Amino acid sequence: MDKELVKLLNDQINMEWYSAYFYLDICSYYTDANLNGFGNWFNVQTQEERDHAMLFIKYLLNNSEKVILQDVKAPNVSFTNFREPAVAAFEHEKKVTASINNIYAVAYFQKDFRTMQFLDWFVKEQGEEEKNTEDIVKKYDMFGNDARGLYLLDAEFATRIYTPASLVI
Repeated sequence: MDKELVKLLNDQINMEWYSAYFYLDICSYYTDANLNGFGNWFNVQTQEERDHAMLFIKYLLNNSEKVILQDVKAPNVSFTNFREPAVAAFEHEKKVTASINNIYAVAYFQKDFRTMQFLDWFVKEQGEEEKNTEDIVKKYDMFGNDARGLYLLDAEFATRIYTPASLVI
């Protein structure tokens, strides 16, 4: 595997760990505000991002490439209202999508079809991630400014359950 591609995949591992950390921070924010359903949604997201990091690690190891773990930056974000974390999550997912797309483009240029096939799942997953986080923003905009609406949204988000990633490498 080309060294540039290995570096990008290692950088993506760091981005996925950061994503888990970022969502754990959002989970804590909502839980501290007694919005446990929102907290649950982002706790599940934390678990998914951890899984994504592990999938990239496994892919590199299965291809006899060195995994280089990097420092995970603290999120260092603060929010002034309940809408801001949802918007931040949506914006973050767009950055992750751009990163995955960049890695895919490099793999395509290098004709690394195995890596392209591996990334296909992530391309699809990122479409879902962006839609899900955008939906949280849209639902908050429709219902979140009303106490009863916020209560019902919180109850809805409390029903989300963690399902491990199903990618076979």
